[in-house]
Amino acid sequence: MAAINFKLRSCLTILVSLNTIGMPSVTMARDLFNPAFLNDITASGKRVDLSAYEHANAQAPGVYKVDVFINGGFIETAEVEFTTSKQKNNELIPCLSLEKLNNYGVRTHAIKDLKADEKGCVDLQQIPEASSKFNFNLQQLKLSIPQAALVASVRGFVNPKEFDNGITSLFLNYRAYGSKGYSRDNNPDNETYSLNLLPGLNIGAWRLRNYSTWNKSSQSKDDNWDNVYTYSERNIIPLKSVLTLGEKFSPSDIFYSVPFKGAQLATDDSMDAESLQGYAPVVRGIAKTNAKVLIKQNGYTIYQSFVPPGAFEITDLYSTGGSGDLEVEIEETDGSKQQFVVPFASLPVLRREGSLKYSVTTGLYRPSDDDVDETPFTQATASYGLPLNSTLYGGFQAASKYQAITAGIGNNLGDLGAISVDVTQAWSTPKNREDLSGQSIRFRYSKNLSSTGTNVSIAGYRYSTSGFLTLNDTLDTYRDSYSYSMIDRLKSRSELTISQNLPDHWGYINIGGFIEDYWNQKRQTTSANIGYSNSWKGISYTLNYAYNRYSSEYSDSQKKKQSEKLFSLNVTVPFSAFMQNTWLNYGMTTGSPGSTANTVGMAGTALEGNNLSWNVQQGYDNRDYASGSAGLDYSGTYGEVYANYDYDNTWQHINYGASGSMILHEDGLTLGQTFSDSAILVKAPGVGGTRITNDVGVITDYRGYTIVPNVSLYRRNDVSLDTETMPENAEIEVATTSVVPTRGSITRAEFSANVGLRAILTLIDPTGKKLPFGATVTNVSKLAGKSITGIVSDNGQVYLSGLDESGELQVQWGRNGHEKCKASYQLNSSQAINGITQAETTCR
Repeated sequence: MAAINFKLRSCLTILVSLNTIGMPSVTMARDLFNPAFLNDITASGKRVDLSAYEHANAQAPGVYKVDVFINGGFIETAEVEFTTSKQKNNELIPCLSLEKLNNYGVRTHAIKDLKADEKGCVDLQQIPEASSKFNFNLQQLKLSIPQAALVASVRGFVNPKEFDNGITSLFLNYRAYGSKGYSRDNNPDNETYSLNLLPGLNIGAWRLRNYSTWNKSSQSKDDNWDNVYTYSERNIIPLKSVLTLGEKFSPSDIFYSVPFKGAQLATDDSMDAESLQGYAPVVRGIAKTNAKVLIKQNGYTIYQSFVPPGAFEITDLYSTGGSGDLEVEIEETDGSKQQFVVPFASLPVLRREGSLKYSVTTGLYRPSDDDVDETPFTQATASYGLPLNSTLYGGFQAASKYQAITAGIGNNLGDLGAISVDVTQAWSTPKNREDLSGQSIRFRYSKNLSSTGTNVSIAGYRYSTSGFLTLNDTLDTYRDSYSYSMIDRLKSRSELTISQNLPDHWGYINIGGFIEDYWNQKRQTTSANIGYSNSWKGISYTLNYAYNRYSSEYSDSQKKKQSEKLFSLNVTVPFSAFMQNTWLNYGMTTGSPGSTANTVGMAGTALEGNNLSWNVQQGYDNRDYASGSAGLDYSGTYGEVYANYDYDNTWQHINYGASGSMILHEDGLTLGQTFSDSAILVKAPGVGGTRITNDVGVITDYRGYTIVPNVSLYRRNDVSLDTETMPENAEIEVATTSVVPTRGSITRAEFSANVGLRAILTLIDPTGKKLPFGATVTNVSKLAGKSITGIVSDNGQVYLSGLDESGELQVQWGRNGHEKCKASYQLNSSQAINGITQAETTCR
């Protein structure tokens, strides 16, 4: 028994000793993938170098195109060089320069001992508590930087160093309309034509712009050309300003906007953060019939279109580079007209503490009437943000016949809203009249009640004494063919715009209107509108009411009053259960004076990208008059075209039009949809017929170029290619890129794609053995114009895209000179299956 116990103890001692000898030390060793397991997986006998991949999260060093995030916020998509760190088990770390970190908002000058190495790379560990993490699968570089090391910025801020002035280019925007009217009684037929042209030239930061309109009617023998403006302009980013030389309009935040021909230097608020942006008008109205809408600003026609009966909204006005009330005229098919004014109001004058906004304008007064003299004048304005949420502002206007000064103060009252009050003193000398002197006081208010969903966008009131005239009023009296006429002398003006989201899904209300009284002729103009919209189980409905009134009194025997009330109801019901992307609609419009009309119709979209819209409509009124319309609108790669037919008891009309743009750049001519002043030029050579996401009808042309018309100035604009619509012979590395356009820029968004054949190649050596797993394959494609790489799989196969029909591959599986070879290949695309060709080639 003792002998057995001795033998068991001896065996256990030996086993424990052997186990102790073979046990790895926790403190001296690490998990290691042994590449020797793969050496003979293909029986090639070749030893492959996989040292770059033997650790978790390890990859080969080099340049990768990644999305950069700081503290969870997206910064940019950029090519970043990565190196390996021995202290981090050869994990990839980014090589970021001091300049790049400064652009990212890191306070590089405030961090002591923050230096770059001999390669220009900064070790982020020099910043306390900073770190980086590279997600190779998602190609995302996530930087964690303590807030104390970052420059404080407001929401929506973009570093000015990212602003892109765009490429040198020559472009043209155009919008053409035509209408042919056939009378159904004894009236003569009529024709109307309209053309809007916006040509431009960009060289560096300089922009040359022109806006011209042409109108012709069969009722007038003469063509009517109007030059709205011609000017050159450039941004001055350090000053957050724009320098303008030529014809434009002065700002209207303090004085009424004045058209001028000369020079202007003014602050561009678009360079501020998005949360500090301002206000733009929307034209709303109600048409009684198939009507023509004409919009003028500062005496120039800036918009003309046709609308069906019922309520309408116009939001796609071209920018005129200035401001001023919009004069809207709705011409009905029976010859009657509605006329009203949409105020181009401005919010209270407020600035952030320490910020300055200014404008200096000098030149000639540029009237829309050719008979008026071009009188020299100068205008200057400024507003400055003070402590306690206050803003002080003022300015002056000076001409030989007119002088004015303004002073005002604005304040953010917190929960009570924001207000500004200013007073203007003016001295004027109208032609052949006595000198006048007067004052004008103005009050503006704005409030957003987030708790109730109420947004009082604009509430304003102005009162002027009988002797007050504006610069425009005074200079308009100096004309070549002068005849005595009354000067409109504004007494008071009130305006209001309110929008309200009702609780518990009860819908949305918008209210707007203004009242103007004049000292002379006892003239008064009143315009008001109210709208309500909601939806129930997919059925949407809208109610609108509009009231317009005009009155004047020349004498007791000459009194004129004119008023009109309009009400409309529109209901839209989805019809998708029977026809995809189709809606039924019903509309009712009643006017006083006027009649009541009811319409029923269908509308929808078609084609793969929903870029074809159509509508048909039939109506009857209480006078037993019938009316109807049918129309098509197509938005495509090269622009937009539309055609419409409508009729009523007196007229038949055929309306048609086209709009688009063309950009001439260093790579050729690209056609696209119309844009206002800035655009993004997509460059994806060889990737034709590919849709741009979130833009209807925007598709790359046969060369891989297109124009993205909707641009946010001084903001990051993400441009994405829809990879599902790409051609079979193209693969793209990164489908989204980000650009920051400046005002008036044509900014290029460039994509790198592998264009050519796709193939799975089996690589063997001269003995017939397959090349080892992990070998790197490189091909220089003449078609793609760059190097294409791939890695050999465990069966000697490699997948490559962007290949020429024939070429040479370079293969390497080690660091020694003899651990590489070259293989020539020849592909037959006619044998491709699902766009992929398979072939075998020998590597020598």
